Amino acid sequence: MNWQSTSEKLAQILSADVHSLWIRPLQCLRFDSEVVELSGPDRFFCSWIKNNYLMDIRSALEKIGNGSAEILFSTNNTKLLQLQPQTNKETPAKQLRLPNFPEARQQIKNLNPRYIFDEFVVGESNAIAHSACHALANGDTSLSQCLYINAGTGLGKSHLTHAVAHHLMSHKPGIRLNYLTTKQLTAEMVQSIKANAMENFKSKYGSCDVLLMEDMQSLTGKAKTQEEIASLLDILLETGKTVIFTGSKTPKEISDLDPGVRSRLSSGLITTILPPDLKTRILIIGKKAKEYNLSLSEPVILYLAENIQGDIRRIKSAILGLKAKGNLRKMAPDFDMVKEVLADIIDRQQNLTPELIRDFIARQFEISVDDIQSKSRKKDVAFPRQVSMFLARKHTEKALSDIGQAFNRDHSTVVHAVKKITVSMARSTSIRGQVDLLSDKLLKKYL
Repeated sequence: MNWQSTSEKLAQILSADVHSLWIRPLQCLRFDSEVVELSGPDRFFCSWIKNNYLMDIRSALEKIGNGSAEILFSTNNTKLLQLQPQTNKETPAKQLRLPNFPEARQQIKNLNPRYIFDEFVVGESNAIAHSACHALANGDTSLSQCLYINAGTGLGKSHLTHAVAHHLMSHKPGIRLNYLTTKQLTAEMVQSIKANAMENFKSKYGSCDVLLMEDMQSLTGKAKTQEEIASLLDILLETGKTVIFTGSKTPKEISDLDPGVRSRLSSGLITTILPPDLKTRILIIGKKAKEYNLSLSEPVILYLAENIQGDIRRIKSAILGLKAKGNLRKMAPDFDMVKEVLADIIDRQQNLTPELIRDFIARQFEISVDDIQSKSRKKDVAFPRQVSMFLARKHTEKALSDIGQAFNRDHSTVVHAVKKITVSMARSTSIRGQVDLLSDKLLKKYL
């Protein structure tokens, strides 16, 4: 096998335009089981390959049986970049730009090369967010040019924003794109104020074509940052630019937020990514196992899917653990190995179930489980039912449909109940105190 075979594998992974622009110009200087050294036209070209397509090259090498080789990049026979992070922090000399690339480069630091649309597993819990991001990445703003993705940790909101960035940079290399977190924006703004360079700051973000900003919940208490974001959004939205925000809270849930900023953040489509359901978890586990060349039987995959819920990163952790133990013991993962790995991953909250919470709340309100599961809308039944659903959503990682089944309801009823209790707690200190007390009693009893 040689670099030509690797290039052919890459042609199957990447689009024709990307392969022609970024892979075909590479020249192979060395190709063996220890080192694959590739030469590009200049430092910028090699840096771009390393930041955006290194994992694809690694994947292609694995497919032809040379996955253990170290990947090096060079230009003019001078070694530049390696697979491992560089320790030399010297700033390289300024390089000439490729044709059609803007002078001001887009902010693409820290993008995960694996976070692309093809690697994202779509399910009921994330279908709207995925569809909206895919549309915006392809220039379709018919639904909205502004998107806000609300999701907990490890549910895929960063994957989607990175996927948008990768797609745009692959298909529109000259696009002016900025990707950062609110904390990074705040730090940059502070530096600009100290350097008396706020005009440059405003020009940089106000003239971009696409703005991707994460962790919007961090805006709490940052009055100056909120002021700049409000001004920035006015410019971008009025000129038809694309803006995508993510956060662990919706705009209305972010505390100490200026009403004007809240209104602007809520001006487009707001969608929530929920924990994946069982079917989606099975697909994710199968995909991850294939990615790491791990052979899992269907019963093992089902067992993992039933026991790993919520944060998708846990699935990756389990797959890596099984891969390591399997290699060490020179055997395929069995149920004993799976249970051993899961013991270090599954937290105590998974002891709680919607059924257990339902029964506990029924006893606290001195009503029967049959009453909670009934169609009665009387306040003395509806309120305990809604509190049960709220606590099940808070303290378990079950899908909405799974929670609904415990109450003979569908997922939409659970969504309504959670919203109802959330609003009631915000408006009434008495209700908040009651729900918090029940939550504390539940945790003390079962955890």
